[in-house]
Amino acid sequence: QVQLVESGGGLVQAGGSLRLSCAASGLTFTSYTMGWLRQAPGKERTFVAAVRRSAGIPDYADSVRGRFTISRDNARNTVSLQMNSLKPEDTAVYYCAATNALGFPREFDHWGQGTQVTVSS
Repeated sequence: QVQLVESGGGLVQAGGSLRLSCAASGLTFTSYTMGWLRQAPGKERTFVAAVRRSAGIPDYADSVRGRFTISRDNARNTVSLQMNSLKPEDTAVYYCAATNALGFPREFDHWGQGTQVTVSS
């Protein structure tokens, strides 16, 4: 079975940085586009970033472009999200996700348990 395990969440000051990591197992990692989504209390889950399965091409939501960087390490079966210049509105539970869909997907069918990111003012 597919397992996605996030780590690296925590509390950080506005303007600070945080790096999330996701360890994947139970899948052929290079066949999957990997992504990150987030959900704040009372809000819908929204797309944050993804990195394509084939060439590692990134895709970002407008709200994080220029501040966040997604990357994958195919040798370690991991995907990371480097978050810089964090804002209070970035506060959410962040979920690692995976899909083997072709193209540049923003929809995913496997999910991790989530990790809390809190950005203080």
